[in-house]
Amino acid sequence: MPSGRTHDQITFWGLPVVVGLGFFLLRRWELALILSLAYLFSGLMFGPDLDIHSVQFKRWGIFRWIWLPYQKNLRHRSALSHGFLIGTIVRLLYLGTILLLVTMVGVAIAQLILDFPWNWRTVFLNIQQQWQQHYWAESLALFVGLEIGAMSHSVSDWLGSMVKRSQKKGLFSFFSRKKRKKRRKSPRSSRR
Repeated sequence: MPSGRTHDQITFWGLPVVVGLGFFLLRRWELALILSLAYLFSGLMFGPDLDIHSVQFKRWGIFRWIWLPYQKNLRHRSALSHGFLIGTIVRLLYLGTILLLVTMVGVAIAQLILDFPWNWRTVFLNIQQQWQQHYWAESLALFVGLEIGAMSHSVSDWLGSMVKRSQKKGLFSFFSRKKRKKRRKSPRSSRR
């Protein structure tokens, strides 16, 4: 498994490719920028290794406490953290839930102090309407960028593990479906 520094290097080396392909495929600099920044953010701070005390986890600074319940509930390298699409979706849902809870508490405190009207249903309907009318392409570019950053991490982990396995067990270990059982050595009988 590559180190945090190696993952960072992969992210930085991949950035020009993501920028170039993003602009070439999307034909809009705003979407290419969103895609590229999301890729960079995912590669450096929002990737699969948030399920352990990693470099990505440490980069959250004073906000790293947000990820402690996530770490306690997910096994490292599980499909829920490192899996294609599902890992990014789980992290987005988790962070979105935390942000929603913090926002709800903040608004409730502000309402008590400042005494202003607030209707959650109206707010959510307005957000939904704005997103459907204006921001679906930007949201898609954001998600794809986050996923590409996460997959650059996961693929490098998988490739690193394959290389290590092939060094230990040989190249043909990839084609063998059966796991070899180690033979138990029988206890040596005492010699007379």
